[in-house]
Amino acid sequence: MNKNKMSACMLGASIEFMTLQEIRQEYGSDGLKDYEGRVGKITDDTQMALFTLEGMMRARLSQLSNGTALNPSILHNAYLRWLSTQFGSSANYNSKISQSGWLTKQRLLHTQRAPGYRCISSLQVASERGMDLPINNSKGCGGVMRIAPVGLMLDDPFQLACEIAAITHGHATGFLSAGFMAEVVSQLCKGSNINEAMRMAIKKLKEYPDYEETFYVVNRALSLAANSEASPEIVEQLGGGWIAEEALAIALFCALEAENFRQGILLAVNHGGDSDSTGAIAGNLLGLIHGIEDIPTPWIEYLDARQIIDEMVEDAIEILTLQPNESAKLTDSDNSTDVLEKRLLEKYPPN
Repeated sequence: MNKNKMSACMLGASIEFMTLQEIRQEYGSDGLKDYEGRVGKITDDTQMALFTLEGMMRARLSQLSNGTALNPSILHNAYLRWLSTQFGSSANYNSKISQSGWLTKQRLLHTQRAPGYRCISSLQVASERGMDLPINNSKGCGGVMRIAPVGLMLDDPFQLACEIAAITHGHATGFLSAGFMAEVVSQLCKGSNINEAMRMAIKKLKEYPDYEETFYVVNRALSLAANSEASPEIVEQLGGGWIAEEALAIALFCALEAENFRQGILLAVNHGGDSDSTGAIAGNLLGLIHGIEDIPTPWIEYLDARQIIDEMVEDAIEILTLQPNESAKLTDSDNSTDVLEKRLLEKYPPN
C-alpha cells in the first residue's frame, strides 16, 4: 500500500445537486476545473472511508492479537464512532466504543459535511443487521463510496465488503456494488489493469444471488467506454450516481476512459448528479491506476485532511507488515519493548 491508494477527490462537493447546464453556466463549457476556493474540503464520503480504514486496521490487530476472523461488527463499531463525530456521544449506544482510539479525536472529522440520511438512520438503530437480515431496502451509494479501504487491506475482499456495506444499505445491488468495487481495488493493488480487474470482479459478482442489476450497469460502463467518446453527456447515460450501481458505473467508466488522473476526476464530477461521491469513488480507482505522482500538486497540498490521510496510510502500511507470529507481542503489549506495536494498539484498539 502507498499513499496514492487513498486518493480521492473533493472537487465534486461544490457542484453536487447542480445540473450539467447549471455547472456550465457557472464555470464555463468545460465545467469545474479546480477546488472551489483554495482548500479542498473533504466530504462525508472521505470521513466514512477513513473510518472504514480505521475499522479494518482494528480488525487486523484483533486478528493478530486474538486469532479472530475479520468481523463486520468491528466495522459497525467504527461507523458508530463516525456517527459520534457528527452528533456527539449520545448519538449511539455505546459511548465507550464511540470515544476510543485516535481517529475520533481529529477535530476536522467532527465537522458535518452533508452526511447521508440512510447512513445516519441505519446506524441510529440499536441492533446490528447485515446481508441475511437487511436493515432496509436501500441501494444508495453510501455503501460503495466508503468501501475502497477493504480492497486495500484484503486479498479476497468481496464478501466482507458486501457485509460491511449491508450494515447501512440492505438492497442486494447496494451491497454487491460495494463488493464489486472492493474487488476491483484489490485486483488493481495486485498489478492488474482496470479491464482485468473488472473481469475478476464480474466473475465474483456472478457467484451471488440477485447480481443482475449490478452486472447490467457494469457491462453498460464497459460498452460505453469501448464505443463512445468520453463526455459529461455520456456519463449521464449511466445515471446520476445517487444509487450504488450508478455511482459504481460512472467511476468505472471514468477509470476506463481517462488518460490521466485529472481528466478522469473532472469527468467524474462534471455531471448532473452526486458529484462528490462519483468523484471520490473514481478517485480511488484513478489513484491506483495512475499513481500519486499524476495527481496535480495543488490538489494534494490544499486538501484539508491531508495530514490525517497521510498518517493513517502510514499506519496501515505498518499494520499490514505485521506477521501472525508477532501476536504474542501484541497481546502482551504492556511488557513489549516493541514501540511500534504499542503505538498502533493505542491508536487503533482492536475492538
